[in-house]
Amino acid sequence: METPSLTTAPYGSWVSPISAQQIAAGSKRLGEVRICGERIVWAEMRPTEGGRYVVMESQGDEPARELLPPDFNARTRVHEYGGGALAFGPDRLFAVNDSDQQVYLLTPGGTVRQLTHTPGRRFADLEWSPSSQTLVAVCEDHTGTGEPTSSIVTIDPETGALKSLVHGADFYAAPRTSPDGGQLAWLTWNHPNMPWDNAEVWVGTRTNEGLLGNMQRVAGGLEEAAAEPRWSPDGTLYLISDRSDWWNVYRWDGQQVHSVTAEPAEFTTPHWVFGIASYAFLSAESAVCAYQKDGTSHLMIKDLATGVTRDIALPYTSVTSVHADGGRVVFIGGGPDRPSAIVVLDSRSGEFRELETATDLPFDTAYLALPHAVTFPTAENRTAHGLFYEPTNPRYAAPPGELPPLVVKVHGGPTSSTSSSLRLDIQYYTSRGVAVLDVNYGGSTGYGRAYRNRLRRAWGVVDVDDCCNGALFLADSGRVDRQRMAITGGSAGGYTTLACLAFRDVFSAGASHYGVSDCEALAMETHKFESRYLDQLIGAYPEEREIYKGRSPIHSAHKITCPVVFFQGLEDKIVPPNQATMMVDALRSRQIPVALLEFEGEQHGFRQASNICRALEGELYFFSRVFSFPLADDITPVRIDNA
Repeated sequence: METPSLTTAPYGSWVSPISAQQIAAGSKRLGEVRICGERIVWAEMRPTEGGRYVVMESQGDEPARELLPPDFNARTRVHEYGGGALAFGPDRLFAVNDSDQQVYLLTPGGTVRQLTHTPGRRFADLEWSPSSQTLVAVCEDHTGTGEPTSSIVTIDPETGALKSLVHGADFYAAPRTSPDGGQLAWLTWNHPNMPWDNAEVWVGTRTNEGLLGNMQRVAGGLEEAAAEPRWSPDGTLYLISDRSDWWNVYRWDGQQVHSVTAEPAEFTTPHWVFGIASYAFLSAESAVCAYQKDGTSHLMIKDLATGVTRDIALPYTSVTSVHADGGRVVFIGGGPDRPSAIVVLDSRSGEFRELETATDLPFDTAYLALPHAVTFPTAENRTAHGLFYEPTNPRYAAPPGELPPLVVKVHGGPTSSTSSSLRLDIQYYTSRGVAVLDVNYGGSTGYGRAYRNRLRRAWGVVDVDDCCNGALFLADSGRVDRQRMAITGGSAGGYTTLACLAFRDVFSAGASHYGVSDCEALAMETHKFESRYLDQLIGAYPEEREIYKGRSPIHSAHKITCPVVFFQGLEDKIVPPNQATMMVDALRSRQIPVALLEFEGEQHGFRQASNICRALEGELYFFSRVFSFPLADDITPVRIDNA
C-alpha cells in the first residue's frame, strides 16, 4: 500500500481536527464517584450547561440517568474549591446545591427536598452512615465577622437540624464514621499550615447524646502530613502519612500506627478539594490502592494480613477517586490516548469497563502526541521533571531545518502536579505543530515530601528556575526553536509564568490565566483556605514584606520585554481581577504588546463552553502573532495593544 504523501507546512500552521469548540463543548469533568451494590453515582461538570455539575446514576445494564432537576448544580464552595458535595446510601442521596450551598435529600421516590435551612453556612465532605443513620459534614460558617469558622457537624436526615461535633481548629476535613457508628475519625490542621505541610488525624467516641468524647490524635503534626482516614469493614482505622517522606498507608491499633505500605510512591494527593479517595476496602482483609510513581498512577490490591501486593494491569496512567463495594471497584481513570472515564473493575478477574467518558474522540488517534518523560538539570545541581510532547500530525511535515515553537505549561497549585493522562488542550497545540513541555517543577507532588518542600520560601525562584531550565534543556538538545518559546499557566501557574517573564530572559511570549501578579495583595485579599499559604511559599507577612515585593511580578513589570496576554474571570474570589488589570496597565504604559480578555460570570477557572473556547483560541492566536506562523484556523482576532 502506498504511503500518503505529507504536506510540507510551517510548524504551527498545520490543519488539525482537534478544535477549541470540540474541546470546550465535549470535555466533561468527572468526579464524586460512589458505589453501593449495583448502583454507581457520579457527578459531571458540563461546560455546555454553564459549568453545571450534574449527578448521574448507573444501575446494572440500564442506561445512565440524571438524578436531580435541571436547575440543580451539585457543587459546594467550602474552601472555594469545594468537593465532597454528595453522600450516597442504599436508599437515599444527599447533595449540596451551588445556588444556596444547602443540603438537599433525594428520596427513593424521586422527590428532592431541601434539608438544611441555614443561610451563610456551607457544607462539604458529606458522609452518610447507614448503621447510625447519621449524616456528617464539614460546615463552613460565614455568618460572623472576619474569617469563616469551620466545624464538623451532624445533620438530622429528617429535620435538617445541625449538631456540632468538633470545632475550634482552623480547618476540618474527611469526617468518617466507623462501621458500627460508634466512632468518628477526621482530619484537621491550623494556620499557617496547609494540609500537605502538617495535618493531623484524630478519632473520637460518639456519646449517648450524639456528641464526641475521648478524642485523641492518631497521627500527623510537626513535619508530618496525615490524610484520608478510613475505616475497614471490621472497624480498624487506616490513614495515609508522609512520615517516611512518601505518602504511604498506615493502620492504627488503638495505641500507635503501623506501616501497611512502604513504597517510594505517593498513595494520596494534596488536599485541595474534599472527598479525595485513593484507597478503598474490598473486605476486612484486603484493600485496593491507587499510587503514583515517576509521574504515573498504578492500582494495586493489598492483602492486609500478609502484606502481599498485586498490581492490576490497566491502560490508565491517572487513577483517582477509588471506591469499592465487595469485589467491585469504581474509579476515574485516564491515559495518554484515552479520555478520563468512570471505570468499573472486577478486582478478582481484572476485567473492567467504562461507564462514561469525559469526551469522545471523533478523530484518528494518530493525531495524538504521546508524552515523553524528561528529567533535566536545574539550579543547585538538582534535577526536575516534565512531560514533553512533540508536534504530531499524520498529514504534515515541517520544512527541512525548521524547529518547532515551544509552549511550556505550568500547573497550578503550586502544590499540585501534572499527569500523562490525555489533555486535549495540549493536543490542540501539538496537532498544529507546536511542541509542549508540561513541567513538574520542584514543589510538585508525586516525588516525595523532600521534592515537595523544595518550594518552601522559594516560590518564584525554584519553579521559575525549573520552567526556564526545562525549556533551555529542550532548546539545547535541538528539539525546539530557542527563539520561539512561550510559557502559559493558570492560577499559581499564571504567577510562575509572569515571574519567568519578569525575572528571567528565556521566553519570547507569555499567557497568564487568572494568575497572581502581586503576592502582597494576594496575602491580604485571598480566601481563608489560602490566606496563610504564602507563609510557607514566601515567608511571614507582613514581617517579610520586602520579600513579597521582590517576588511580585507587578513590581518588576518594567523588566518584562516580551508580549503577554491575560485571561481573567470577573467573579474570581481566589485571584481577584485587579491582579490582571494592574499588570496590563503597567505593560501597556511601557508600550509592551499586551492583551486582556475578561469573562463575565467566570470564577477561578473557566467553566462555560464559550469562554473555554475563546481562551484556547485566543492564546493560540496571540502566540501565532508573536511567532509569525500562519494559522489554519479561522479565529476571532484578539485585540493586542501596542502591537
